[in-house]
Parts: sequence; C-alpha cells; structure tokens
Amino acid sequence: MDGIDVVFHCAALKHVESGEYNPFEATQTNVVGTQNVIDACLATGVRTMILTSSDKAANPTSVMGASQLLAEKLVSAATNYRGSRPTRFASVRFGNVLGSRGSALELFFRQIAAGGPVTVTDPAMTRFVMSTDRAVELAIRAAEIALGGEVFVFKMPAARLEDLVRAAIEVVAPTTGRDASVIATRTIDPRPGEKAYEELMTEDESSRAADVGDMYAVLPSIEVPAEVAEGYRGADRAPTGAYRSDGVPALAYDEVVRLVRETYGRDETELVEAARG
Repeated sequence: MDGIDVVFHCAALKHVESGEYNPFEATQTNVVGTQNVIDACLATGVRTMILTSSDKAANPTSVMGASQLLAEKLVSAATNYRGSRPTRFASVRFGNVLGSRGSALELFFRQIAAGGPVTVTDPAMTRFVMSTDRAVELAIRAAEIALGGEVFVFKMPAARLEDLVRAAIEVVAPTTGRDASVIATRTIDPRPGEKAYEELMTEDESSRAADVGDMYAVLPSIEVPAEVAEGYRGADRAPTGAYRSDGVPALAYDEVVRLVRETYGRDETELVEAARG
C-alpha cells in the first residue's frame, strides 16, 4: 500500500450458508483479514480506508453478519488508536448490489438459462436493492466525507423477492432463447441464517446517526475524537427506529424491471454471460 491514498476493502466471504458451515474461514477472511488491511493502512500512511460491509451486520443472525459487524467495529476502533497517523477509517453498508458477483440475480439468471425452475425461499421476503454503479458512486462519496469511525448506511429502495424473480425472468429469458411464460418457480426452505427482511440500521444505531443526504452516518458507540463529533454537530438527526426493508415502500414491479435492465441490460451479451455464469 505504499503510495496509496484511498483503500476500498471489498474482500469478504459473504455467502450466508457457507459461513454457517465454515465459521472459521469467515472469521479468517472477514475479521482477521480486515485487521490486516487496517494495520497495512496505518503502516503506510494511507489517507482513507473504507470497508464495504453488509446489511447483515445489523442485528446479525448469521456467522457472515456477525463477522461483518466485528469488521465494522475494528474499523471504527482504528480511528481511536491511530495516534498521529493520518488515516481516516469508515465503513459502508450495502443491501443487495444487483450486479455483484454471487448476488441472487446471478443464481436466477443461471436457472432461467437452464429452463427453470427458479428457486425462491419466500416470495414475500423483501430485500434492499441497488445497481453496481450506484454502489460505487456512494462508496466514493463516503470516502470523500468520512471524518473517522462512521458506518455509512445508504438509503436504498426495497423490492419484494417475488418481483425480483419475475423481473429476472422477463428480462433474461428472451436473451437465452427461453419463453418467459413457461419458466416456473419453486419454493424451497429458507437457508440457514436467512432473514425474511433486511435491516440496514438498528434502532440503537439510529439514536447516534446523522442524516447526510443519500445516507445516514452512524457514529461509533465508543467515544469518538472531538473533531469527528464536531463535524456532525449541526447535522440533522436520523429518524429514530430500525431501517428495514419491510418498513419502506416496496418498488413497483415496473421499477424493479427497470433496475434489472439498468444493471445487466446495457448490452445483450452482458445478460447472456450473466445467465451462463
């Protein structure tokens, strides 16, 4: 990291079910790996480090979520022990980034390309969703405004799982030579550690969060440096209460289709490659 100004720490084991069966691997990558990145940033004088975390870090019910929460805590605490070194540390929480590797849409696309069925745990489940471009834009914004120790929570739209599946079938089936009307769905049991909704910010976190436009800045539960507290003194407070995907209006189906097309529809080749995995 010599000569590097900004580090985006995006590496993680993020598959919920794999984390349940391999908690030691999730700990090595998500926790120990994050501490390694922190130490390297401090040793080389990096200006800003941003950890990309997950909504599953809020009230975690899985190993993956718990390990991401601990990674966030490590990053926030680094602000207090950096001493005279200049690095600013902060985290960002995403929901589902639709174009990212391992996202649910990739699985749906492969199943559609194979002729179905598309497997769904519960059509009524809700998920926070955003495009890759939007995620990158907001992560860069967080790096620009971070003062130290914050967890930035993006104000993301939510979608019903049923609508995501329908939209994936509508958009992808024609590109793979399939008839969308005959692609079936099949309900399966929830995976270990899976929630019916997603939570980006807990009620406790909302009590120490500032509203900074496109996102909330959650300040650490530990004492923060005076310059960080001063930087948010005049900011609007976040609404009190958990920020959950079942507590915000769900996107209309047409909006979900548009978001899927935005993510994969720039080029038909891109859709076909995603469908084939």
